[in-house]
Amino acid sequence: MKNVLKFLPAAALAAGLALSAAPVAAQQAGQKAPAAPALPKASPAAIAAAKEILQIKNAAGMYAGAVPGMVEKTKGALIQQNLNYQKDLNEVAPIVAQQLNGRQSEIGEGMAQIYASEFTEQELKDLVTFYKSPLGKKLIDAEPRAIGQSMAFMNSWAQNFSETVMGAFRAEMRKRGKEI
Repeated sequence: MKNVLKFLPAAALAAGLALSAAPVAAQQAGQKAPAAPALPKASPAAIAAAKEILQIKNAAGMYAGAVPGMVEKTKGALIQQNLNYQKDLNEVAPIVAQQLNGRQSEIGEGMAQIYASEFTEQELKDLVTFYKSPLGKKLIDAEPRAIGQSMAFMNSWAQNFSETVMGAFRAEMRKRGKEI
C-alpha cells in the first residue's frame, strides 16, 4: 500500500498543499480561511473502525510530511514577499516546524471522521474484516502495482492517442488546403 500512497494520495496532498497558499495569503491580508464542512457525528465504534482501516492501509504515510511541507511552502511564500527577511525566515522555519510537529495527526482524525460519515459502523467493521482477509491483504499488496501499471498504461495511451488526434487535425486541415 505504501507505493499507492506515493501515487494518488501523495498527489492529492501535494495539490492540497499547493492550494493552501491562497488561505495563507488571505490570512495575511486579515481574512480568515473558510472552515471545513461539518461532518455528521459518528459513533466511537465507527471512528475506531475507520481508524483501523486507515492504519491497515498505512494512510499516515500519505500525510507524514504535511507539517514540514507546509512550513517550507509557507516559508517560500513569505520569502518571496519579504526578500530582506530570508535569513530570519530560514532560521525561524525549523522553530515553527518543531512547534507544530504532530499536528498532522489532525489529518488522520479528519480522515477517520470522513470514513465514518461515508460508511455505516457495520460497513466499516466489514471493511476491517475484509482488509484482514487474504484477499484484502492481497489487495493492499497488489493495488499499488496495479495503479502504477494503470497510470503507465494511461500515459502511454494518451501519448499514442494524442498523435492520432494530431493526425486527424492535420488531415482535416489538409482538406482545407492548410498544412500544419
